[in-house]
Amino acid sequence: MSVPLHLSDLLARPDLRLSVTYDVPPHLLARPIEAATVSDLLSPGKWLQGGELLMTIGLLLPMEPAACRAYVRDVAEGGAACLALGLGQGLPYQEAPEPLVTAAEEAGLPLLTVPDEVPFIAVTKAVFDARATEQRAALHRAFATQRRLTAAAAGDGLRPMLAEWTAATGVGAAVLDPLGRLLAAGEREPRTPLAQARDLLDRVAARGLRGSASSTAGGQQLEVQPLGARRLRGLLLLTGRPDDAARSVVPGLVSLLSLELERRHLRDEPERRRRSALLSELLAEEHPAPGRARDMLHSVGLTTERVRGVVVEAVSGDDARTRASRAGSGPAAPEPADGSTAESAAQEMAADLALAMPGGLVRVVGGTPGRTTDGTPAGTTQGTPAGAPDRTPGGPSGLMVEAVVGEDLDIRDVLARFAPRRPAGIGPVTAPEAVRVSLRQAAGLLAVSRASGEPAEARQSQASRLLLDLGDRRTLQGYADTVLGPLDLADHGEELIATLAAWLETGGAWDATSRRLGVHRHTVRNRLDKAMDLTGRRLDDPDDRFDLWLATRIRRGGTPSPGTTGRSTAVPPPPHPDR
Repeated sequence: MSVPLHLSDLLARPDLRLSVTYDVPPHLLARPIEAATVSDLLSPGKWLQGGELLMTIGLLLPMEPAACRAYVRDVAEGGAACLALGLGQGLPYQEAPEPLVTAAEEAGLPLLTVPDEVPFIAVTKAVFDARATEQRAALHRAFATQRRLTAAAAGDGLRPMLAEWTAATGVGAAVLDPLGRLLAAGEREPRTPLAQARDLLDRVAARGLRGSASSTAGGQQLEVQPLGARRLRGLLLLTGRPDDAARSVVPGLVSLLSLELERRHLRDEPERRRRSALLSELLAEEHPAPGRARDMLHSVGLTTERVRGVVVEAVSGDDARTRASRAGSGPAAPEPADGSTAESAAQEMAADLALAMPGGLVRVVGGTPGRTTDGTPAGTTQGTPAGAPDRTPGGPSGLMVEAVVGEDLDIRDVLARFAPRRPAGIGPVTAPEAVRVSLRQAAGLLAVSRASGEPAEARQSQASRLLLDLGDRRTLQGYADTVLGPLDLADHGEELIATLAAWLETGGAWDATSRRLGVHRHTVRNRLDKAMDLTGRRLDDPDDRFDLWLATRIRRGGTPSPGTTGRSTAVPPPPHPDR
C-alpha cells in the first residue's frame, strides 16, 4: 500500500528543525503533505490545490485578531495541510505572534515555525524528495504486482490472478460472465454481495467493451471493467479503492484476464461443436422417441421437462449485399459477402448464446447446402433449419442461429444482450420430442420480427395479433367496415356487433355467450339472427364465420374482449346442435 509523507514525518527530521506553535492533535499531524509552496499574499487560498505546506515570512500578515482569523480561514479553505512561519534576523517575526497562533488553533490548522538557519528551499526539497521516493516505491510495487500477476497467468484459470491481485493491493476482485454469473473470485467470498453490484454490472455489460463504470454500495467503492478482446467475454468487479500503484496495474490485470477468457473460449470450441452436432442429430429424426429426445437433452444439462426452439437471423442476404456495396465504394478491400467474415460473425453470436443458455444446444445453419457451418449435417437440404420452410429467411447467403432452450429461460433478455436488433423467432413451449415443430414456428416468425423490430414469440393467444400487426391498418379497417357496415347502420348496431364477437370468441357456445353478456340465450339467438339477416352471412358457413371473426378482431385492434382470459381466440368451429 502507498505510504504518503505526513506532517509528523517532516517534524521528525532533525535537519529541518521545524516546531509546532501549539499542542497540535495527532490526527492533524497525520495529514499527508502533497507539496510545499511559498506565498506572502494576504489571500493565497485561490492559488492552492490542496495538501500543501504553505510557507510565509508574514510580510503582510495583519495583527488584528479578526484579520488574522480571516487570513487563516482563507488558507484552510484553500486546502492547505499546514501553515509555516519563517523566523529570523531581518524578518518581520522572531517568534509566532499570538493572534496568528490563536487563529490557527481555532481553525484546526497546524502552525509551524521555520528557524532562521533553515531556508525555505530546504523544506521544499525535503517535501519533493519524499514525494519522489514515494512515487518510486509505488512504481516498484506496481512492477512487482504486475510480475506476480503475469506469473499467476501461467497457472490454471482465473482465480490465481485474482488472488495475487487481492494479496498485493488489498482490493477485492471477482470475474463474472456477461450475464453477471460468478466465474471466479480472489477471496473465498466476494466482499460485496453481487446483488448490490447488479445495476452496475448490467450497465457495463449493456455497453460491451466500450467503457467501465464505478459507484458506491454498502460503504465500499465498486468498479466494473469489461473483459474481452473483440467481444465481451466477462466482467471484472473491483471492491475497494485502489491506490496509485494499484491503479496503474488495473489495465494489465484487465489484459491478462481477457487473455484467459479468450483462451477459455477457444478451449470450449470442441464442446460447442459436439453440442451443435447433437442438436443436428436430434432434429434429423422426424419423430424421435420421447425417451431418446429427453435423454439427449439431459446429457448436456438441459433438464427441464419442456423446451422451446429459437431462431435468430445472424447474417441475412440483405446484410451481405449491403456490406459488399459499402466495401466496394471505398478504397478498402470488400469483405466476403458470404464467406469467412459472415460465418465468423454468426459463429461468434452462436458461441455467445451457447454461453448464456443452460445446455448450450446451439448451431449455425445456412450457407453450405445441406450442412451446418461447422460441418455437421443440418438434417435438411439447402442448409435450412431442421424445422423451417425450405428456404433461408435472409436469402441464399443467409446465416441463422438455431437453439433449443428450457421453458424457464428468459430468452428475450438473452437475445437483447447477445443478439441485439437481430430478427428472432421464439417458438412455443413443447415436449423435447416435438422441438422440431417449435423451431419451425420460430423460423416462420422471422418475417414478423423484421417488421416489428423485436423478437416475435409464438403464442396461441397471440397468433391473430401477429397476423393483424403485419397488415396495413387502413386496409384492415376497410375490410372490417365492408363486413360489419350493415350492422353499423342498424338500430342497436353496437349491441349486435358485441353479441356477435362474444359468440365467436366462445366458440359458438350459446350459454357461455349469454352468461358473458348477462342476457337470455334466446336474446343471443335473436340478435345473431338479425345480424345474419343484415349482413347476408351464415354462421354455419366456415368462410362467413372467418370473415366475421376477423372483422370483429380488427375493430378491437386485434385484442380479445374482456372476459376471454386464457382462452384461445382462434376461429370457432361450426356451432354444435346442442349448443
